[in-house]
Amino acid sequence: MCVALHPPFPVFVLELSDAIIRWLSDTLAYGVSDMLDVNERRERGLSHTSATDPLTTTSAIPEGGGTVFRIHGVVITQPTRGVFLAFSATCTHQGCTVRAVAGGTINCFCHGSRFRIADGSVAGGPATQPLPPLPILVIDGMISLG
Repeated sequence: MCVALHPPFPVFVLELSDAIIRWLSDTLAYGVSDMLDVNERRERGLSHTSATDPLTTTSAIPEGGGTVFRIHGVVITQPTRGVFLAFSATCTHQGCTVRAVAGGTINCFCHGSRFRIADGSVAGGPATQPLPPLPILVIDGMISLG
């Protein structure tokens, strides 16, 4: 016996459900990531009260990738070994906070904009402007906002 829903379940409801599930999983994953970052800072005796205090270590930033520090509004990348760059974590499209660094790009999940880790330039729209660079200091394996 085949049972069909009458009327058929609207497609937009399924799409909305998928969007909510993606949002929840991203929020939980990145919320835990931010919490781990805070805990790591405590373990290392690092403060996050001043812009000049160390934000992270060079070893915590993957070569060919990067890390988003949502609380600080910054993305730190290491496009090539030993080269560390920082960009604003605010997407230039509509102001969402970028969420991840993967495949050589900094990615905004709001509307799909992607930015290159080497210079913050747009790799894929809808954004048309690059992520602004931010100054950082790298001293003795520690990275601070500069």
